[in-house]
Amino acid sequence: MADAAVEFLLVNLKQLLVYNAHLISSIKDEVESLCNDLSLLKAFVKETTENRSKHDIVKELVRQIRIEVYKAEDTVDMYVLHASKQKSRSYFDRAFHIPDYANNLRTVAKKIQVIKGRVKEIYDNKLLANEVFNKKETFVRSPPCVEEENVVGFDKEAEKVVGWLKAETKELDVISVVGMGGLGKTTLVKKVYNDSSVQYEFYIRSWVYVSQVYNTREVFVKILYDVTRENRDTSQWSVDMIAEELKSRLKDVKYLIVLDDIWTKKTWDDLKIVLPNTKNGSRIVITSRNKDVAIHANTTLPPYQLRFLTDDESWELLEKKVFPKGTRCVTELENLGKQIAKKCYGLPLAIVVIAGILKKKDKMRSSWEKVEEKVNTYVAMEPEQCMEVLALSYNHLPYDLKACFLYFGVFPEDFEIPVWKLIHIWVDEGFIQRFGDASAEEMAEENLQDLVDRNLVLVEKRRANGGIKTCRVHDMLHDMCVKQAEEENFFKEIKGSQMSSFADSNLFRRVSVHSRVTEYISSKPDSSHVRSFLCYGNEEPVLRRELTTYFPGSFNLLRVLDALPVSFSRFPSIQLVHLRYIALQGTFKELPKAVSDLWNLQTLIVETNSRDIDVKADLWKLLQLRHFYTSAASNLPTPSSKSRKAVNENLRTMSKVKPDCCTDVILARTPNLQKLSVRGKLALLLEKKNGTSKFNNIAKLSHLEKLKLLNDTCPDPPLKLDGLPNFTQFPPKLKKLTLSDTMLDWEEMSVLGKLPFLEVLKLGDNAFVGVRWVTPDGGFVQLRVIQIGKTDLMHWEAAGHQFPQLQRVSLKHCQQLVGVPSGLGDIPTLDVMELSWSSSSAIRSARSIQKNFKLLVFPQDQETQT
Repeated sequence: MADAAVEFLLVNLKQLLVYNAHLISSIKDEVESLCNDLSLLKAFVKETTENRSKHDIVKELVRQIRIEVYKAEDTVDMYVLHASKQKSRSYFDRAFHIPDYANNLRTVAKKIQVIKGRVKEIYDNKLLANEVFNKKETFVRSPPCVEEENVVGFDKEAEKVVGWLKAETKELDVISVVGMGGLGKTTLVKKVYNDSSVQYEFYIRSWVYVSQVYNTREVFVKILYDVTRENRDTSQWSVDMIAEELKSRLKDVKYLIVLDDIWTKKTWDDLKIVLPNTKNGSRIVITSRNKDVAIHANTTLPPYQLRFLTDDESWELLEKKVFPKGTRCVTELENLGKQIAKKCYGLPLAIVVIAGILKKKDKMRSSWEKVEEKVNTYVAMEPEQCMEVLALSYNHLPYDLKACFLYFGVFPEDFEIPVWKLIHIWVDEGFIQRFGDASAEEMAEENLQDLVDRNLVLVEKRRANGGIKTCRVHDMLHDMCVKQAEEENFFKEIKGSQMSSFADSNLFRRVSVHSRVTEYISSKPDSSHVRSFLCYGNEEPVLRRELTTYFPGSFNLLRVLDALPVSFSRFPSIQLVHLRYIALQGTFKELPKAVSDLWNLQTLIVETNSRDIDVKADLWKLLQLRHFYTSAASNLPTPSSKSRKAVNENLRTMSKVKPDCCTDVILARTPNLQKLSVRGKLALLLEKKNGTSKFNNIAKLSHLEKLKLLNDTCPDPPLKLDGLPNFTQFPPKLKKLTLSDTMLDWEEMSVLGKLPFLEVLKLGDNAFVGVRWVTPDGGFVQLRVIQIGKTDLMHWEAAGHQFPQLQRVSLKHCQQLVGVPSGLGDIPTLDVMELSWSSSSAIRSARSIQKNFKLLVFPQDQETQT
């Protein structure tokens, strides 16, 4: 997309000018000129975001901007690549490698100048500029057609909303129904609006369809008519006059006003001025796709989040829509019909669209089989009924959120996306703009939450602290992402039969392979333009040696390489100076020295089946590195003499490292570290020499919030730790602590209880041993989550006041535990208690103290089994 393309290139060029001026000294003037020109292009594409689809000349110009920006980006990146290689060569070799990249850049810069001139013409041409930038939208969306018969799945929801409307409170209350487009918000509220008891309760009622494009005057006139039932000539009235008349009419009556499809907080602020608080039980109902709007309208009553239909409800709705009233589906089509309904994934709008298609077809098995094979394709054939409704949410996004949302399309359908991966890739792709003191990751989390609040992204799992752990998008939205992304050359999805067709295109900046990766790589596609290569196909065997030399080496300009399904026999030789994110797996036992030259690297993820990995690379040279993950225990190098004084202020994550590496020399290089995982013989970490230990070096990490200590003594049996350091020797801002196989005595929990900011405590298998734990008073003042893994604990004594903030208790494989403490039932903040593979007596004791918290037992029939 042009918005993201221009923004990314601008950021890239500015970083070059600041950090790598020595590489571009011969073309510095051209780069600075490009920056100036791109600033104008950036302003243009941003200002035309809303209107470009309605003006062909602007749409074409934006397309050309995107193409030329990509060319400029290719040229600049190739210049930097070769300048970097040239710098590493010997004096004599340089003489044979002097390609004229500066001349190529000047050629592209001239094309950018031409485009800039055409944009300037639009700004200078006042008539056209007025049409493009200032023309008021005259098109008004028609209200959705809501069929009140055959409503399925909303009985309980309607009952709940009716209850809120008829509640005894006299204050004016706002009830919000939120959900994804096409989920049935309007249908539900219409059902409530026409409920006989609601009609009896509210004699004065009005329903107004607002939508993205609304006219305040027309909304007020519509409400005024519904209230008075008088056809009054208000053509000469000002908006203020109509507003005053409406307020006057409503001030002494009990009313119900429905504002359907509100998109922004400003819309609510514009409309609420005519709705007085008569303190007689009046109500306002709004529907919105945006949770933020609902919370803005009423900060005390949470919005009602509409759910998706179940599989049974989906089939019930489909059957009612396809077959005449009073008839049922024939038996031979029923299973097919259920499969078709299931593939609509609970979205009523999609079910209604597909029902319309089935209604036109013969009631033959062969006809229904064709629809069942490609449900999404058939839905897309009726764009005005479904896809355009969903696209409204995308079109309404701020331009910087559009790239984040489209990126969900690179993942396969129904893929449960780890949020940490998504956020790291967003940051490394350059989508996240920082403001103030917030980190790029914090801004990315806000972007994700924004998309969730807009009902575009579904939360699948949450972390122990309530944050989002995994997420996904509805299949219909995924389909829309893929189509929109391919239109804008944002990415190309490669799967199955598409393997060979991709070679014809050289505009897509990202490739997402959902089939066998080796098959795609074997075709040796043109990769000179690709910036991101992502693999989500099936698990691959070890990559053949002849392909190792091709991949990823031929993808010269890669910034993101997520190739975890591909297994490498050794870490590939990579000279990709633009690489920012790399995720690889294989059988390798070392991280080669060549990685030190990836000076743009921000995220490094290495999965290996080895227990240890020897890091030969000088990581301390990688000053842009933010996150370092390895599945094996990493043996980090001591900083070299050249990098010994270098401090990486960007590094936020190191996971996992050996205890031996927690030296003052190493950890002093990482002052802003927020997450640290240590794996190995933890006795070495706590061993004191000259009155101090390596753990003291961890305690000096003043920004560390998450610490994981894994006592891995394999092949020797687990070695019991003698104890923990004093609580004052832990990192001062520690919020989350994970321990595993430490075999500590339960008395040591008193140390952890004194950590002032500890919110999440995860005790893995054999973290603590002993049959009794008596929780002392005065600790765990901030603890919100406690998780206890496999243990021999039999008796746990605790009172509710000892965990004043506790929200979640998780007990896993605590099969010796006789019962959970009865005092836990007295904790007012407790939301969830989870018992997995626990004793029958523990489950019974949990049920006996269950009050306001939710009890989860896994497996669900566990009590009858034990």
